[in-house]
Amino acid sequence: MYLFVINKKSGNGNGYRTWIKIRAALDARLIRYRHVFTESAGQAEDVIAATLSEPEHWLGVAVIGGDGTIHSVLPALKEFGIPLAVIPAGSGNDTARGFGIPHDPLSALDIMLAGRTRAADLIATANGLTLTALAIGFDAQVAENVNASLYKKVCNFFRVGRAAYIVGILHTLLTFRPCRVTVACDGMTNTYPNAWLTAISNVSSYGGGLHICPDAHPGDGQLDICIVHGCSRLQLLRLFPTVLTGKHVNLPFVTFLRGQAISVEFDQHRLALGDGENLSAGPLDITVEPNALRVYAA
Repeated sequence: MYLFVINKKSGNGNGYRTWIKIRAALDARLIRYRHVFTESAGQAEDVIAATLSEPEHWLGVAVIGGDGTIHSVLPALKEFGIPLAVIPAGSGNDTARGFGIPHDPLSALDIMLAGRTRAADLIATANGLTLTALAIGFDAQVAENVNASLYKKVCNFFRVGRAAYIVGILHTLLTFRPCRVTVACDGMTNTYPNAWLTAISNVSSYGGGLHICPDAHPGDGQLDICIVHGCSRLQLLRLFPTVLTGKHVNLPFVTFLRGQAISVEFDQHRLALGDGENLSAGPLDITVEPNALRVYAA
């Protein structure tokens, strides 16, 4: 039995439209399944935990939605040891991108039904589990501004979710101010003045396809860290086009680290997002949980 979790509002209604296609395919193939609808991450977490507690042989939990909906089911999947299947229907879809899952919903369904899974690490903090990336600082504020904007709905309507993040970068540049950050990675501590962001990644991309840590791999037992510091607004603006292809790795104001235990502390209030969901605004202690999840992938 498969359990499908559908966020009807994801991707400006794309979640529900995608479910209609998936349901028809499941019925045509006589696949046994149950489904639940959700309209928020918090609601999904409660419903999934209760459903998976029922006496049933669950083959997997398939999420039809975005990275935030996936984020909400991670604790239950880890607790019950049930694999995750991703049917992308959000605006960013970085989980799908990180595991090579196609955007086409029926192709994504085929990957689940093929039955092949791979181990994936999780990013752990005191505030929860994250699968793709933890964004702290400018990048988190961009995502927050995008999620609250009208232009995100417009971009989702035209199926150009990445464009919303580009507009969000310009929007956030108007008010954001860099500050000092102290980063400890596996016992080595460094301080970076005028830091714009610190991203801790489990997959190579976030923010709808920005390859912030191109060498990150979700199953290597390591977390990749990207720190952008000591640059002007113009340099930061020029940075983001290079992040689309990962060419920012050689810029002098970009520092990369890799480790298993990380702490991040900004001198000023900074927003932190995991899989696009709000985690904390204060100092963060972050660890990797190797092979904590299994994901259906090609």
